[in-house]
Amino acid sequence: MDYRDEFQADFNVSRETMALLDDYAALLRKWNPAINLVSKSTINALWQRHFHDSAQIYQFQPENPCHWADLGSGGGFPALVLAAMAKEDSPESRFTLVESDLRKCTFLRTVIRDLGLNTTVITARIEETAGLNADILTARALASLDKLLEFANLHLSPTGIAIFPKGDRFQAEIAQAKANWHFDLEEIPSRTNPTGAILKIGGISRV
Repeated sequence: MDYRDEFQADFNVSRETMALLDDYAALLRKWNPAINLVSKSTINALWQRHFHDSAQIYQFQPENPCHWADLGSGGGFPALVLAAMAKEDSPESRFTLVESDLRKCTFLRTVIRDLGLNTTVITARIEETAGLNADILTARALASLDKLLEFANLHLSPTGIAIFPKGDRFQAEIAQAKANWHFDLEEIPSRTNPTGAILKIGGISRV
């Protein structure tokens, strides 16, 4: 079984959703040499390194439609994978992507148009963007947890949750963040990184 088939089996997504993700993968491969959307070492491992890692976050999609916001979206992970999965499963859920790099925003808008996703791109710095009042906030490989909580404090709704995948230093980042923030935390094992975790965070306030 190749990684694409493994992805489809693990997440039980439809042929239609897989077709969307295939189109996304093709656009990534086409644009990556010019813009460096993902590292050259992982462009041939999209399904396991980026798609699978992003899709595991979809478990937090509630039964009702919601507003997802993704910060520092770059090449679109995790947001565009999540939006592709939601297109069939929760079509009224909407996604807002914040990215300061104009060329990457052009790429993101191209994917959104071609795949017909319910998604908006904001070309701006995160700290200069008006509060998004998101139900779910994501960021992947963007900043330390302490900095991410600062962003979440700006852009998360009072009852919303932040979902941050983290690598093997996540415990140290949690300890550092607790010096400046109060927050409710659930650590969920990562399905793609045995030494990492997905941090589910709510109730954020400054110390």
